[in-house]
Amino acid sequence: MVDEIKSYEEAGKIVSKVRSDASKMIQNGLPILELVEFVESEILKAGAGIAFPCNVSINEITAHYTSPAGDTNKMVTGDLVKLDLGAEVNGYIADSAVTIMVPGDNLEELFDEDTLELNQRIIDASAAGLEAAISTVRAGVKVCDVGRAVEEAIAEYELNPVRNLTGHSLEHWSLHAGISVPNYDNNDPTILEEGQAVAIEPFATNGEGIVNDCPYAYIFSFLQNKPFRMKNTQRMLQYIEKNYRYLPFSGRWLTENFNEHRVNSGLKQLGDAMAIYPYAALKERTGAWVSQKEHTLIVESDGCNITTL
Repeated sequence: MVDEIKSYEEAGKIVSKVRSDASKMIQNGLPILELVEFVESEILKAGAGIAFPCNVSINEITAHYTSPAGDTNKMVTGDLVKLDLGAEVNGYIADSAVTIMVPGDNLEELFDEDTLELNQRIIDASAAGLEAAISTVRAGVKVCDVGRAVEEAIAEYELNPVRNLTGHSLEHWSLHAGISVPNYDNNDPTILEEGQAVAIEPFATNGEGIVNDCPYAYIFSFLQNKPFRMKNTQRMLQYIEKNYRYLPFSGRWLTENFNEHRVNSGLKQLGDAMAIYPYAALKERTGAWVSQKEHTLIVESDGCNITTL
């Protein structure tokens, strides 16, 4: 029988190592695609599965950006890069994120002192929010109390949490398993229980703290099998169901087996037919920059076991 806690911990160790190694790569001019492919390949090399496509969301782009095939976008000095990655071992998931300001010798030339201070404060605020949340987690705590701790910690930096993004419970082969952990006090009385796996992920911003969908999606989930007249579309859906039935996937991954143009048209057809679900990239509504910090933890009677430290 698979040891559930041991699998969560092993996935967490892999994510922690890859997160650390990938963070050191972040520099001016680095292609986003190069970072994404490094993260995903390192997770596989470590003997784990990829729990979701590596997210590299920059500045006001808050979440759900992964490179499409042929992505030419690069990070530049001063960018706030949110690196969000996940691995699974025996179907048990670790999910973690960190925000890094892209270094460069000319930071002071590109940004005035107040802007640099603000951007560092944005990074520090989500980290403080996560620390405050973790300190409250134990069996019997309401998720709204965790959210209040996040909100109060971020307010100390005179910033706002992103209110319509949440942390989430994790279960076997399930990345978002039903319980949401808010980043503010939303009065949700749901109680955390001993043994639950939870990913807590505060986002901080000097903006309004609301995200909207971007007009593009590069991450998808399988929903259901359906008949399609177009053979290529039917074959693509069968491939998705076979390989990515439980966890999100990237359209980029499909280009190894399907023509890139047909991948894009096929994904559109599958999404329109509700055979797959597209996760639109998310952007802070006012265009303000956003940071994120995330760990996965196991709830215990008197605290929690952080698997992704």
